[in-house]
Amino acid sequence: MSSTVATDQESPRGRRPKGARPSLYTPEQRRRRDGSIWTFVQGVLAPLQFFVFAVSLVLVLRYLTTGQGFDTAVASVVFKTVTLYTIMVTGSIWEKDVFGVWLFAPAFYWEDVFSMAVLALHTAYLVALATDALDARSLMLLALAAYASYAINATQFVLKLRAARLDEAARVAAAGAAA
Repeated sequence: MSSTVATDQESPRGRRPKGARPSLYTPEQRRRRDGSIWTFVQGVLAPLQFFVFAVSLVLVLRYLTTGQGFDTAVASVVFKTVTLYTIMVTGSIWEKDVFGVWLFAPAFYWEDVFSMAVLALHTAYLVALATDALDARSLMLLALAAYASYAINATQFVLKLRAARLDEAARVAAAGAAA
């Protein structure tokens, strides 16, 4: 983590107590996050994208196991990729709104780095589809690789969200204890 990550738990000398984790947001970033329409947009798009992913995963696996439903599986992967692009664009707007940078804010650096791999695999799928570079089975296997990367990245973000909620609960508890 970078020194720009907030440390609500700092002592008056500017040092965190041993074992204390830096907060995900400074008070100002938290205020911008809470006031941003893009926080709401991300909150709607993330579960929607996961739902699209789950349905598409079933369709891809169905094709790979039965050989049926290729066109439906392809359409679902394309739709999943469009939802991915949408959440990535709106997520970068959110990051700019909250942290002042389009991507790679210190608080979300590694999630953003891995997101680039996720985008690359999904884009490779679209390129392979458009150019007939892969046979049907290989195309679906590429979709599975893209989906595996998405699952890892989604887990990163869920863990980050959980950490933010724990930080917020600790902050509220500390404020209550101080009062």
